[in-house]
Amino acid sequence: MGKTYPALDERLREFIREQPMYFVATAPTDGGHVNVSPKGYADTFRVIDDRTIAYLDLDGSGVETIAHLRQNGRITVMFCAFSGPPKILRLYGRGRTVTPTCEGWTDLLGLFGPHPGVRSIIVVDVHLITDSCGFSVPLMTYESDRDLLDRWSERKETQEKRAYRAKNNRESIDGIPALSAAETDPVNQRS
Repeated sequence: MGKTYPALDERLREFIREQPMYFVATAPTDGGHVNVSPKGYADTFRVIDDRTIAYLDLDGSGVETIAHLRQNGRITVMFCAFSGPPKILRLYGRGRTVTPTCEGWTDLLGLFGPHPGVRSIIVVDVHLITDSCGFSVPLMTYESDRDLLDRWSERKETQEKRAYRAKNNRESIDGIPALSAAETDPVNQRS
């Protein structure tokens, strides 16, 4: 049977640090498509305090998470052990999107490793922390991070990034507003 925790204590923080990837789930308020996104690069996730987490949002194929958070704020972040003892950890909360135009951007950005193609930072106020067994999660061996996303972003000129973000980051696949033009201007944003 799973447990509920009052806070992200050191043991849970250590479990999070050991995982090379995590998953983010959001959904629109009514109908539409539920989104689950795998996230890599361990240096893109930080525990801020006992009930606050944040992750670096990099250029990607869409903006479902941002659109859903701006619509209703609901988010779940899940870690699962692919090595060692079986465990799944879920962090349920209310998320918000911090963009380069927001107060606190610079301080938050300094928490993360160096990456090009920074689009935003997702900050989550966690209201429920649970675990479960993970007995059916396969054992897998971690080789390394794929650097394809960073390399893709490094190759793009500013105008190419603007065009990409204008096409892919303004709204979700369900037409929910996501980022404005001012929020996605990629003028050398990197962590």
